[in-house]
Amino acid sequence: MEEKKLDIKSIIGFVLIFGILIFMFYQNQPTPEELEAQKAEQARVEAEAAKAEQETKTAPVKETKTVDLNDSTAVANYKSTVGAFGFTQTSDGTTLLENEVLKLEISNKGGQIVEAKMKEFVTFDSIPVYLVKDGNANFALNFTTTDNRVLSTADLYFEPSLSQSGDNKVLSMKAKVANNQFLEYRYEMKPNDYLVDFTVRSQGLNGVFNTSKPLTLEWDLKGIRHNKSVQYENRYTRLTYNHDDGDISKLSESSDFDEETEVDVKWLSYRQHFFSSILATDDHFKTADLTSTNLVEEESKELRFTKEYSTRAPLEYQGGEISQNMYWYYGPTDVKVLDNYTDLGLADSIPFGWGIFGWINRYVFTPFYTFLSSFLPYGIAIVIMTILVRLALSPVTYKSYLSQAKMKVLKPEISEINEKYKDNAMKKQQETMKVYNKAGVSPMSGCVPALLQLPIFYSLFMFFPTSFALRQKPFLWAEDLSSYDTIFELPFTIPFYGDHVSLFPILASVAIFFYMQMTTGQSMQMQQQPGMPNMKFIMYLSPIMMLFFFNNYASGLSLYYFVSNLITIFIMLAIKNYILDEEKIHAQIQENKKKPKKENKFQRKMREMMEQAEEQKKSGKR
Repeated sequence: MEEKKLDIKSIIGFVLIFGILIFMFYQNQPTPEELEAQKAEQARVEAEAAKAEQETKTAPVKETKTVDLNDSTAVANYKSTVGAFGFTQTSDGTTLLENEVLKLEISNKGGQIVEAKMKEFVTFDSIPVYLVKDGNANFALNFTTTDNRVLSTADLYFEPSLSQSGDNKVLSMKAKVANNQFLEYRYEMKPNDYLVDFTVRSQGLNGVFNTSKPLTLEWDLKGIRHNKSVQYENRYTRLTYNHDDGDISKLSESSDFDEETEVDVKWLSYRQHFFSSILATDDHFKTADLTSTNLVEEESKELRFTKEYSTRAPLEYQGGEISQNMYWYYGPTDVKVLDNYTDLGLADSIPFGWGIFGWINRYVFTPFYTFLSSFLPYGIAIVIMTILVRLALSPVTYKSYLSQAKMKVLKPEISEINEKYKDNAMKKQQETMKVYNKAGVSPMSGCVPALLQLPIFYSLFMFFPTSFALRQKPFLWAEDLSSYDTIFELPFTIPFYGDHVSLFPILASVAIFFYMQMTTGQSMQMQQQPGMPNMKFIMYLSPIMMLFFFNNYASGLSLYYFVSNLITIFIMLAIKNYILDEEKIHAQIQENKKKPKKENKFQRKMREMMEQAEEQKKSGKR
């Protein structure tokens, strides 16, 4: 691009503009008389403010007033004079409701939660974890009055009243029309509990509500960032919901925007990776319009929010009144905590994985790791669990390596066939299959053990990023096993890699490279056959992909892959050097060749198909 330079005309123009600005500045300076008048006015305002403050301190408590929701003027005056109603409230118009683990701040305006703080947790930069703060959330009921005016509870002012029910704290928030006519939000908090009972009801307002028009619940929230890597956190930040029949559904975690209209919704979870904001109901929402908007485009230390969620759900009037029993959950996405609410099924909001993978994760690895970490350091518990898993899978590893050893013994014969029929792919395939069949060897036998291990590998892949037990637990140089480790900060950002260097992914990549060298040796000898992938390319590509992919992933997962591949290498070396005898394998194959081998249905079908193809090819040449 050509560099632009300032010419003399541009310089003159800037000088003239600067001169005009200075002229205007001096022209707008107040005169000495105007300055004196301003000082006098400021002194008068300060004196009136001091007098008003003194009168407020000595004034008697005023009687609580009510407002007619049908009178728009009264509603407007009510909003503007809420401070004179004599409500029991904090100075900023909110009421605190807290126990040992959770602190909620409920606003008199709207009666909604405007701050939800986790008292036992902090973010990656040691700031308390907030799920609701600084206007990132909104909850309201929208209804129509009998004179067809649409009102939102977010605009009404509620009168707070705190009380005790046994050990529970109860906060009643009432928007009154009269003492016996009101709309109430009732919050009940138990000791040491993240779940808050939430009841919405009205009394004496059946003449206010226009029941022919919809009553709509709206709940919006922007997920606050809590983790070091916002992209990694965003990958596990998702809107999840439970149907009344128990099925779990989700909106997309990766799309920029996703929306659904669902029926019979039991609960809604606005998950923020390791913390969740959940709204559940005793009954169910007959329908719910749900949206999720992605707010993360790239890795950035400045981003504050991950996703923006929205729900619109119509409610039904009960005899012309509102009556809905619900629950708020603000707390960790931790199976140990969420399992306490089995009647609501909140533990299903955790992304264990689908099908058998999720079952293994939830009922095998999660309790097993919980047991190990109860008496071992968290990093050591990962190592021990990995060792035990690899030992349990060692028979599968043995079967896989045995298949490779058999293929190695047959390599000279396969090479001879490849050379003899190098110009006839069909004949080469037929002769190769004959050799395998006579020797009693299946080229797919090495794949079956690998497929059997897939449920284990995928379950562990889902376990580490979602295990709350690993959150902010250090090991060696890693400060947090649920986030990436850092040994060096880069002064720039590498696309798809990041602005830091993590050591555990490097170790895992090196281990998987040597592991693949051992397992793909025989496969590479067959790669010239049609349909066989370029195993050498895969051998080099896989470690590089792991290096880039896992640089921003949980260090606990990279630690697992490093230890797992290392152990597998040692197991395979032990099998090769101390268990398998290639001479015995060769002798067994030769014995198998002497025995008549009966074809199974699949082998016979494959042979017939190849023979037919060969005949068609010959007839086509004639």
